[in-house]
Amino acid sequence: MELRVGNKYRLGRKIGSGSFGDIYLGTNISTGEEVAIKLECIKTRHPQLHIESKIYKMLSRAPGIPIIKWCGSEGDYNVMVMELLGPSLEDLFNFCSRRFSIKTVLLLADQLLDRIEYIHSKNFIHRDIKPDNFLMGLGKRGNLVYIIDFGLAKKYCDSRTNEHIMYRENKNLTGTARYASINTHLGIEQSRRDDLESLGYVLMYFNRGSLPWQGLKAVTKRQKYERISEKKIVTSFEDLCKGYPNEFLTYLLYCRALRFTEKPDFTYLRQLFRQLFHRQGFTYDYIFDWNMLKFGANGARYSGSDDQKNASHQDSRRAMQDSSSPSTNVQPLNSRAQADQSGIKNFLSKVPLVPMDNCSGGGVIQPLPTRLRYSADPGSARPVRTQTRSSAMATSESPSVTQPLQTKSVSVTRRNRHQT
Repeated sequence: MELRVGNKYRLGRKIGSGSFGDIYLGTNISTGEEVAIKLECIKTRHPQLHIESKIYKMLSRAPGIPIIKWCGSEGDYNVMVMELLGPSLEDLFNFCSRRFSIKTVLLLADQLLDRIEYIHSKNFIHRDIKPDNFLMGLGKRGNLVYIIDFGLAKKYCDSRTNEHIMYRENKNLTGTARYASINTHLGIEQSRRDDLESLGYVLMYFNRGSLPWQGLKAVTKRQKYERISEKKIVTSFEDLCKGYPNEFLTYLLYCRALRFTEKPDFTYLRQLFRQLFHRQGFTYDYIFDWNMLKFGANGARYSGSDDQKNASHQDSRRAMQDSSSPSTNVQPLNSRAQADQSGIKNFLSKVPLVPMDNCSGGGVIQPLPTRLRYSADPGSARPVRTQTRSSAMATSESPSVTQPLQTKSVSVTRRNRHQT
């Protein structure tokens, strides 16, 4: 039996999961265009999809923001139809044997900082920064990074009064334990600094291949979160970043020094990594490790038009969740799965490479032509069962955590825990 949404889209197979919902592949019946369809049971206790669609509209018309094609109700479900994206950074990390080069990490850092800065500029914090929540675009925008899943996003500032949320303690852990900031583990209300600390852990995860607090065993979820918290606290940034350029240590120390209400200096952070990029002699050519695996050590030379070349750096909006791309059959992967090699390769075959000899600056890192900004995406509930990534516990990947953590007895002398 064919399932239809809004009498316009055909519902296909499941391709991904959000913090509170599942994503399905869909097809526009009239045009054949493939889309992402997010479903939420109308009877869910805490509906998110309507809020999510509002956030997308508030954050629209910026690079990395997905286009909402349709939003409404169908039978027992709230539905949001969005454009489709390619694989997540976690998928591509697996494809690259779970290690990125410094060049790829720095290329990503520049875009990821832009995404987070844009979210903050719209008075939101994401609260679940992790590789699974960053996706690559498709086709001509295949080198553009998108952010997804704002199911845990929160307004940190009133847009009318500019009043920052209050400093609080004894908060439940919200986000993914593996990448959560130390203050989040300690029950402190999250603010802009916590998104950036989480990003620092993501970058070191890409550098190292894993983080020291992965793979810890515990009987209960709460005990597992406490073990992760304790290990994270006793692991100094110096040890975490040992053997890697000092800029990563500087970045994390900067994030930990931020006060609760303080606005991060994104210009400084971008410049920190761009100067490292320049000293390493890299070229801002948008050729990532996964491109090299596909096209060989010398890289391919994209011979498309200038408009096509520029399109891969300009504003695009992202679709829903980690998943497949139209006509590429890229399957969603959990954090421990082996990447779908054929699917990723099909995705890569659609990605234009910008030739290095067309990149300005003679090897000097250049900012993207348009400041890459971002959106918020509160995830919606599961269509059949409200499963909030239960299997993620084994990999510390549970985004919607509501367990209070009692780890304040652990010394945090090297971190500014109580700065307000």
